[in-house]
Amino acid sequence: MTDAISRRTLIRTAAGTAAAMSALSYSRILGANDRIQIGQIGCGHRAAGLRQMLKLSAETDPKFDVRGVCDLWSANRERAAADVEELFGNRPKAHKYSEDLLADPELDAVMIATGDHQHAKILAEVVRAGKDCYCEKPMANTLDEAKLARDAVGASKQVVQMGSQWLSDPYQQKVREMIRAGKLGKIVSISQSWNFNGPRWHVPQDENIGAIREQDTDWDRWLLGRPPRPFDPRVYFEFRIFKDFSGGITDQWYSHGSGLAHFYLDTFIPDETVAGGGILAWHDVRENPDTFQCVSLFAEKEVLYTYGTTFGNAYGDHTIIRGTRGTLYSPGGEGSPQWWFLPETVSAWRSNKVFDLQSGEVKPEPVNIAGLPPPPVRQGDDLRYHTDNWLACMRSRAATNGSIETGFAHAVAVVMATRSYREGKKMYWDRKNEEIVDRPVSS
Repeated sequence: MTDAISRRTLIRTAAGTAAAMSALSYSRILGANDRIQIGQIGCGHRAAGLRQMLKLSAETDPKFDVRGVCDLWSANRERAAADVEELFGNRPKAHKYSEDLLADPELDAVMIATGDHQHAKILAEVVRAGKDCYCEKPMANTLDEAKLARDAVGASKQVVQMGSQWLSDPYQQKVREMIRAGKLGKIVSISQSWNFNGPRWHVPQDENIGAIREQDTDWDRWLLGRPPRPFDPRVYFEFRIFKDFSGGITDQWYSHGSGLAHFYLDTFIPDETVAGGGILAWHDVRENPDTFQCVSLFAEKEVLYTYGTTFGNAYGDHTIIRGTRGTLYSPGGEGSPQWWFLPETVSAWRSNKVFDLQSGEVKPEPVNIAGLPPPPVRQGDDLRYHTDNWLACMRSRAATNGSIETGFAHAVAVVMATRSYREGKKMYWDRKNEEIVDRPVSS
């Protein structure tokens, strides 16, 4: 690192510290009629999806403005600013560095949609500056950074929403209600299989890779503490397939899957996880697996949880929740709102009869919600439910559906699964000491 870069980094660190120390002066008490002032940090593809969610939420709560956008790459900032102007009618101020955005005393909240490895540190920076936050998943992909973000949020008064949007979906909430009501009896297992056929996250002719120049961004800042390496446009945009920055499937789809398992079971973090897989279909530049499986145990709940993804075949997406009195089955992949319930009619082994409903053949019953149309097998990521909840909670100061506790839980599950795959060991969660270990934890 050159002296010039070192001085610049120190200046920015000092600016960030000053912003944190001035957090109280930046905080505003939001009333029901106040316009919430929102900024974005990270202005790539996912940030565009978040703006679409806000646009839909404006039908319910139009009293907000997208006031600022922030991205290290000049082209991303300008595209985002133009998109905000088209969607909401105002052109936001564009910033290169997060501390400059956060120094705005009128800013109330920030949406983070940066690289996976950047989420936790930026989340901590945002709440220390006195801003509410919507942070994309995974919240973190190292345990230390997960603790950093959780502790920063816990020490603040900020409202935080993790980007696990399915937690606000009415059909996922209906499933949890059915489980809580005992409709399935005792839950014994959850199985998810979410798949895709294609070299996901790798686009050889990506226009952005051809367009970006090192002088148009800040590579050292983008690395954000990860091991130094020469500027690489492919890593910059395809970070999900490079192991220094992401676990790939674990950071992305499994963070959603494990978060939903926690949600359904009203519990957090598996007690043990073992994983396997590899690069079996797409032998390109990727370092993370294209085929992945893991098995976890929730000891207190006595539930076995299995998760799998393959990018070499798209057949057979499903989620199955099995209980002693019934089964909930979804025939779709990530976030599918279509569910079917099938009761167990008999439980017996020879003369050892537990129950027999004597109901004969039964058929699966669709899970529907009054006032809503029958759900499709698949739906898009950019739904309004989660941003509706975030906006409402910023006004009421209530806890969001995707609270910091849910973010910490899915982050730990992600780190356990990634480490198990990479190290070839079963990983255990030491709840007392909050550590991931490679040996059983004594009770």
